[in-house]
Amino acid sequence: MQRTLDADEWRGWHTGGFPVGSWRSRDGELQAIAGAPRIDLISRQRYQDFTFRFEFALPIAGNSGVLCRVEEDVELSWHSGPEMQLLDDAGHPDGREPTTRNGALYGLMAAEQETSMEPGEFIEAALTVYDGHVEHWLRGRRVLRYRIDDPSLHARIAQSKFAGFPRFAQADKGHLVLQHHGEAARFRRLSIETPD
Repeated sequence: MQRTLDADEWRGWHTGGFPVGSWRSRDGELQAIAGAPRIDLISRQRYQDFTFRFEFALPIAGNSGVLCRVEEDVELSWHSGPEMQLLDDAGHPDGREPTTRNGALYGLMAAEQETSMEPGEFIEAALTVYDGHVEHWLRGRRVLRYRIDDPSLHARIAQSKFAGFPRFAQADKGHLVLQHHGEAARFRRLSIETPD
């Protein structure tokens, strides 16, 4: 089953409604407001196995991310959900580190190939999770694949900044999150496909 995820399908992190002071819904886009309070968007529904398709655009030095299997009983979304990094590698300092470049599993695994972008350019992307198998797609190319229960991944987690968050990458079902990192990230054509 595939369906569109418009603004009605999202709410603010730890809130019940759409965070109009931090995001706007305009011209078919979900737009993070630059300089506004950093309130992430969280899907109203929880998902286990899915393909989440979207297009995103970032400003110069822009930074955002899509997190999956997020549980909301933590302080911040990244304390729970693994993140597909979305980044202007050329403009942002995180672009110098492979595990924080565009398409990476943030802070843990580098993308297998680089995906450059121009500021304001929309890029087709997808995040797929099936039976614990995760794939990151950019521009129609798979740039990373991993298993969320891989012992080698959890060994990396134990040596990372996520080690202090026991809920990280533990849920087998959870919310999607669009990260507000302070910049004017834009998302459009969001849809999700699930087995049922």
